[in-house]
Amino acid sequence: MNNLFYGKERCEVLAQYVIDNNSTVRSAAAYFGISKSTVHKDLAYKLKSYNLALYKLVKEILDINKSERHIRGGEATRQKYLKRRRNTPKTA
Repeated sequence: MNNLFYGKERCEVLAQYVIDNNSTVRSAAAYFGISKSTVHKDLAYKLKSYNLALYKLVKEILDINKSERHIRGGEATRQKYLKRRRNTPKTA
């Protein structure tokens, strides 16, 4: 899908996806099959010059995601070790 749209259109499509799904940069990148760097650059920098109103909405979501990322990372690590503990055979 990444070859189907460029520039302003891509920025606006990405922004609308993030807003509609309250998604992260990582999940938007996976959905559209493009890199996280491209999504972040489009949303955090390029969108501002194309559509300021849309940029402000996306910026709120990106700021929330940034403030919560340490929690998501910690929860992922917690789940990883819980899964390991469940899959480890108990010794007598």
